[in-house]
Amino acid sequence: MLFIDSDAEIEKRLGCSIREYFEREGEAGFRDVEQAVISDLCVAHNAATTTATATEAVLSTGGGTVLREANRIMLRANGHVVYLRSSADDVFKRLRHDRNRPLLQVGDPLQRLRDLYVERDPLYRETAHYVVETGRPSVAALVNKIVMQLELAGVSVAGSSLAGSSLTGTNLAGNNPADSSPTGIHLASSAQRPKPL
Repeated sequence: MLFIDSDAEIEKRLGCSIREYFEREGEAGFRDVEQAVISDLCVAHNAATTTATATEAVLSTGGGTVLREANRIMLRANGHVVYLRSSADDVFKRLRHDRNRPLLQVGDPLQRLRDLYVERDPLYRETAHYVVETGRPSVAALVNKIVMQLELAGVSVAGSSLAGSSLTGTNLAGNNPADSSPTGIHLASSAQRPKPL
């Protein structure tokens, strides 16, 4: 299964780190680029899934992706969206030493995470088809929870490998593939969704 990190795709397009771009152009400028990349990735995947050689993919997105209505609509319309809900305190434990997250470079990053949670939680819930409470489980335990949710909904998932699905992940402060439990996950099975992602 192909793994696509939208933040990495954004950095390729920008030619610099997200943090540098944030500092130079601000959050609004970054969100414009992010929306274009999300749209391009979905369009490219839609085109690929209409061919006989379609490749399913994991698309991991930044935590602020849900701030734009266009992104929420695109994700929800193109797959099964699972919100992996983590508390701000749990996210802080994972990210407290990360200096590459522009929105957390403040005097009180825990309070900033709490504020982000209040702002974003309703947007994640609006976008999600399913909500999975994460706590601090292993990646394997989270995958099993997601697979169970999808199977209960009648989505065919081969074992716990998520074969035949696309996976999009976000967390409250932004994407980091090394994080063990992102806040939001988007799963899309091409055989079960209205439109391919």
